[in-house]
Amino acid sequence: MLDRHDTDILIIGAGGAGLFAALHAQRAAPDRKVTIAVKGLLGKCGCTRMVQGGYNVALGHGDSVERHFMDTIRGGKWLPNQDMAWRLCKTAVERITELENEVGCFFDRNTDGTLHQKAFAGQTADRTVHKGDLTGIEIINRLMEQVLARPVERMEEHRAVGLIPAKGGDGLAGVLFIDIRTGRFRFVRARTVLLATGGGPTMYRYHTPSGDKSMDGLAMALRAGLPLRDMEMVQFHPTGLLAGEGTRMTGTVLEEGLRGAGGHLLNGHGARFMFDYDDKGERATRDVVSRAIYAEMRKSNASPSGGVYISMAHLGPDNVRQKFKGMVKRCADSGFDLAAGQVEVVPTAHYFMGGIVVDPDTRTDMPGLFVAGEDAGGAHGSNRLGGNGVANSTVYGGIAGDVMAAEARRDGALRDPDEAAIEAEIARARHPLGRKPAPVQPLRDGLMDAMWEDVGVLRTAERLERGLAQVREIGAELQETGVAGDDLGFNLTWHDWLNLRSLVEISEVIGTAALWRENSRGAHFREDFPETGELETSYFTVARAGASGLDVSREDVEFSIVRPGESLLEEDAETMVAAQ
Repeated sequence: MLDRHDTDILIIGAGGAGLFAALHAQRAAPDRKVTIAVKGLLGKCGCTRMVQGGYNVALGHGDSVERHFMDTIRGGKWLPNQDMAWRLCKTAVERITELENEVGCFFDRNTDGTLHQKAFAGQTADRTVHKGDLTGIEIINRLMEQVLARPVERMEEHRAVGLIPAKGGDGLAGVLFIDIRTGRFRFVRARTVLLATGGGPTMYRYHTPSGDKSMDGLAMALRAGLPLRDMEMVQFHPTGLLAGEGTRMTGTVLEEGLRGAGGHLLNGHGARFMFDYDDKGERATRDVVSRAIYAEMRKSNASPSGGVYISMAHLGPDNVRQKFKGMVKRCADSGFDLAAGQVEVVPTAHYFMGGIVVDPDTRTDMPGLFVAGEDAGGAHGSNRLGGNGVANSTVYGGIAGDVMAAEARRDGALRDPDEAAIEAEIARARHPLGRKPAPVQPLRDGLMDAMWEDVGVLRTAERLERGLAQVREIGAELQETGVAGDDLGFNLTWHDWLNLRSLVEISEVIGTAALWRENSRGAHFREDFPETGELETSYFTVARAGASGLDVSREDVEFSIVRPGESLLEEDAETMVAAQ
């Protein structure tokens, strides 16, 4: 049941981070073997493909890398790793040129030929480059073409289930996979490994990623003993389509550009409400808008399906149809007229700011393991600006590819694996096959309800403790739930079970970190601790798997570039001096 395979550079995931890493690694080390392993099909899965809004990059017109950086730090409520945030903003300028001139992406342009950049909430300049509202498809399609044109080995429909340490404990030996097509296990040794499986907070009732996204990367890292930071920070996009329970379209994003273009949010009584919560109105940051919508829902000001409305008609239906073709069509497919009518929306779990602790070169505490994209924590702090996500994936995917290639060319022999660890991970994955089969979906429904109700947009200690108890109960019941194991090839029920186990493990970390942080920052809001806390003494949470369960600690944020009360922008400094 176990096949073995060797490569030099192994990349897990084929979203923006994984594909960019493959291109950079193959270019930097053409004499080394580069392998991409992906749970689905290359270019057809992952979160980057689903990106509508665009790509943040400072390209002038009053904008600058410094301004982009300050927006990122302030948007993240002073919790980001500043070295990572700076590198993100600075390298994005190089990466957008690479995307156009080398990868072949076509983005929308102004009449003078310059790149068109639209407004996104929480930003002090229009800096979001886009391809209509289908930016992610453009980026992934072009990246896929480039990867397919190069000698990059592909392992499609391979599910990663365990990070396997070296026999001597001196780093990572490789990764254990399940070949979904056959059900066989495959161990792949590699000199360097990139974890780029993406996020996917699909443990919530309303969520934007596809259902196969299940936090596998973070779950594997947790079991391997790696530290995870900011795990309480789950971003809810304010405007997920509310299309009813009978469609998977519910929860999908109606992107930020709608509000940036001047869209209005209306409660169930038809009244605009955002200026009651923030003087930026609909263009406040995602965490603020999500809480405002949730508050309206709790005040019985909800729309018939339990959310609020987004209205664009006042901007001109023809104008909306031209600028937002993808979303207008998506809404029409679900029976709604985005251009001329009103569409019901609800906060939807969208992005994970938390992740594995890495340095700005994407290295982890485990030699040989690198992390990029949504699996990595630090760049966004407690809140991600719209448009910074795909920029983060491509920036750090490219960095990872370069660094991994250099190490792969320098390192000697492949590490021998800890065979006992392989056997343990195989036994763990096969756990449900020896038990009496029972439905898995009711357990996943229970998890989504528990997380939405008790570990969601607004939190209290009482609700967090109740939610954690439910998560643990679901986890225990899952361990007793079996799956028919007579045919393991494309045994999707088995993979549903494995998805749910990863989601349960990470849900417990989210709830535990949220209970531990007794203040409110960005995406994490405690109604029983609503104060932000002193910015000068900002800290981030660090969670590890301990011998008796999860251990959560805190580490001080290092203000390596700018401190609270300071700014890299001249006009900000002048305002601060005047205020003093």
